[in-house]
Amino acid sequence: MQDCLSASLTFANIALINKHISMKRIAICILALFSTFASFAQQWPVAQPEAHPYTRWWWLGNAVDEQNLTYNLEQYAKAGLRGVEITPIYGVQGNESRDIPFLSSRWMQMLRYTENEGHRLQIETDMNTGTGWPFGGPYVSTADAATRALFQEYSLRSGERLDAVIEPADAEQRPVATLSRLMAYNDRGQVINLTSKVRDKRLLWTAPQGQWRLIALFDGKSFEQVKRASPGGEGLVLDHFSSSAVAHYLSHFEQAFKADATPYPHTFFNDSYEVYIADWSSQLLDEFARRRGYRLEDHFPEFLDTTRLADGTRPETTARIVSDYRETLSDMLLHNFTRQWTSWAHSHGAITRNQAHGSPGNLIDLYATVDIPECEGFGLSQFHIRGLRQDSLTRVNYSDLSMMKYASSAAHISGKTYTSAETLTWLTEHFRTSLSQCKPDVDLMFAAGVNHIFFHGTPYSPREAAWPGWLFYASVNMSPTNSIWRDAPAFFDYITRCQSFLQSGKPDNDFLIYLPIYDIWQEQPGRYIAFEISNMNERAPKFIDVINKVTQSGYDVDYISDAFILGTRCEGGRLVTSGGTRYKALIIPAARLMPEKVMRHLIQLAREGADIVFLEHYPTDVPGFGRLTSRRALFGKTSADLPHVSFTSATATPFNRGRIITGSDYASTLALCKAVPEEMKSRLGLHCLRRADATGHFYFISSLHESDLNGWVSLGVADSMAAIYDPMSGKSGMARARLHDGHLQVFLQLASGQSLIVKTYSSHPSGNLSSWNYYSEQPYSLSLVHGWNLRFVSSEPAIDGTFAIDRPVSWTTLPFPDMQRNSGTGLYSLTLILPEIHADEWILDLGDVRESARVRINGHEAGVAWAAPFRLFVGKYLHTGKNLIEVEVTNLTANRIADYDRRGVNWRIFKEINFVDLNYKKTTYGHWAPLPSGLNGEVKLLPMGRLSFE
Repeated sequence: MQDCLSASLTFANIALINKHISMKRIAICILALFSTFASFAQQWPVAQPEAHPYTRWWWLGNAVDEQNLTYNLEQYAKAGLRGVEITPIYGVQGNESRDIPFLSSRWMQMLRYTENEGHRLQIETDMNTGTGWPFGGPYVSTADAATRALFQEYSLRSGERLDAVIEPADAEQRPVATLSRLMAYNDRGQVINLTSKVRDKRLLWTAPQGQWRLIALFDGKSFEQVKRASPGGEGLVLDHFSSSAVAHYLSHFEQAFKADATPYPHTFFNDSYEVYIADWSSQLLDEFARRRGYRLEDHFPEFLDTTRLADGTRPETTARIVSDYRETLSDMLLHNFTRQWTSWAHSHGAITRNQAHGSPGNLIDLYATVDIPECEGFGLSQFHIRGLRQDSLTRVNYSDLSMMKYASSAAHISGKTYTSAETLTWLTEHFRTSLSQCKPDVDLMFAAGVNHIFFHGTPYSPREAAWPGWLFYASVNMSPTNSIWRDAPAFFDYITRCQSFLQSGKPDNDFLIYLPIYDIWQEQPGRYIAFEISNMNERAPKFIDVINKVTQSGYDVDYISDAFILGTRCEGGRLVTSGGTRYKALIIPAARLMPEKVMRHLIQLAREGADIVFLEHYPTDVPGFGRLTSRRALFGKTSADLPHVSFTSATATPFNRGRIITGSDYASTLALCKAVPEEMKSRLGLHCLRRADATGHFYFISSLHESDLNGWVSLGVADSMAAIYDPMSGKSGMARARLHDGHLQVFLQLASGQSLIVKTYSSHPSGNLSSWNYYSEQPYSLSLVHGWNLRFVSSEPAIDGTFAIDRPVSWTTLPFPDMQRNSGTGLYSLTLILPEIHADEWILDLGDVRESARVRINGHEAGVAWAAPFRLFVGKYLHTGKNLIEVEVTNLTANRIADYDRRGVNWRIFKEINFVDLNYKKTTYGHWAPLPSGLNGEVKLLPMGRLSFE
């Protein structure tokens, strides 16, 4: 053995490194169900088109043509994209002659051509219902534009007349603002509507006895223009709260589609609600009175009161009236915009996909109204995955798991198949995002319930455009002009395999958890509030803390709103939402305010057999201001039926056929429910999502932390068998499983950064069984430290020749200037003399890869290593003696673009915002130091022994 190793060192410069890892044989009694009975051959679910990744397709200036549409779409189809969402934006400098106005006859022709090519290439065509964001454009009149409330005050004493002109103080608003109300309030509580007494901006009224405070409300305008609009899309932003304004807006699309007989797209899209300042609508006061049961204008003084009490809160009356205002905005957005837009799309055979975040509405209800709720990632999450490249030029991901679950919860409780996500927005600075950095945030989305990935995004770029092509100002650029595109198909395959599972079956989260929206609406300062992903830690900190506590206790939840609670029923002790999804209990997380009818329905659900959990305390009051005394009395009468308990200890009180469960400690209280916590979450710190199907359950599991897992894991389901599916490689096999203390346990090996799918079965499937292979590392490894050569398969600038580099190092460290500024693919090759070493399998550990690697061994394709851990099973390609290992490593485009800036190449050729850094500042990249490229450290071959369970 030593002679063989010495020979191999002589001929292949391989160092034998002791790992000090002892190989252990695990002796465990496995259930007889894993003997040689007939079982089924593991098959991945059939991947529907939606299981493949889609992308937002930026049309810069709408300057598209048939030839380049075909070129772009064919590139996307070849790589594995199966859907494009057309979002027109600003154009390219000097390219005005090719710009196409949005919804023009020529634009509709290009849409129809895209749809036809999409059918040919099996790519779905979606489109934004507008250009840039938010909805708006030249067909939005001033009357239909986003509106803001302008309040102006005057004072009079008895016998006085107002000399001032009744008009907004803001001169810019005067030509467009209209007087909605002029109200007078005296010191004895009298209220007079003076609106009808205003003529030509003058008040024709003499103040009666008393001190009078006059408050004028003008319906002003926000003047907000469509952001990043394309040609033909410039103009005012729409008033989303106005049903008539929305109807007028959508009619222009109908006219365009009808005029050119263009088929409607598969899906219409609405981006995040970024309508700023607009806090009003001309219909608001009427809708408020109809929905809340009193007139807001009668209470303008309280509504506008900015007083703060000693504890920092506002007076209760003001807080309640402001809450009613916020609820009314939410209702108007839901009914007048979201539902109307979705109904309109349905009437034309299309569906809707919507980002509700950023709006002032109840996010659950808004998301649930559309066909595909969509969340958004914004920034890079930090998981401390071992071996994952770190970059100093990143931004923190605002959208954590608690934020993303608003969309998936809405989909689950309403029975929608898909939850989509705008994915990989601003992970890093431009040109610096690797595929390995993308995977953890995609995994986080999967764990949050996302099952329909949309990249953000892919700019249409003509074939003839000089590199770097046409670009959008926000990363990541998931397109053929980016070097990561070369190995992106492996990433796309990973997404497709994961989503083929995640789009099948049904949600199987343990609990529903009530969103205490009325507490939020009443407690938050100011008047208008929006639920943006960047401020949710301020808007709902208590709720986020609850979600984290429940998750850390090993459970998973879906959020539920008041409206959906009212539509939930109890069947066989389980809660069933209107969408048909079943849950074990409903949690009320320390909510203070709750409508009486919701409390009444909760009590009825408990009587019918459901478990209703109250954490910390019962709700104590009703929200809002109208008919407060009578509603409080009714609420008190209803809640009096609740058990009288102390919340200091966890208690399950029988309640007719169900139970009322109370307590303050989350873990012990939830333990009383009929749900088994998942120890992979509570004890092992893994991220996972569970779904159910007709044969059992399946789990998506990701190790988004620095630790490895190698052992038995108890599952929270009562199934008897399990299979493992590896979405990176496509391999699958029946797992080692056993029953332990009445629970199914599965043996899992999961490295830091790795992900698997575990499928469980309630009974024996039929067919032929293949087993999942488990391995352990031998106490030694082969370190491939010498004898490497390097040449470039592709490079810009071109680099010719073969370089005897000896060690596998970043090519930017070599004494060739072009290697410090190129973007391309370097081929590292090594001739290895493999000694006779017994191994059941071999792993090629590439170490620090910058940034993705295709591996060939003895001429056979061995796989693509694109994410941490950068390891591939290669045993079937190796043999004793001489072996050729070839590793094609593709770097990022950062070094190339930095060189462009140092040389003054003008590639920032775009209009409007043009090109900015991740802080939205104008910048250049010439100061960037070269990023490591290629193999960047030790490469090893690891002999593996098959793990024995006998």
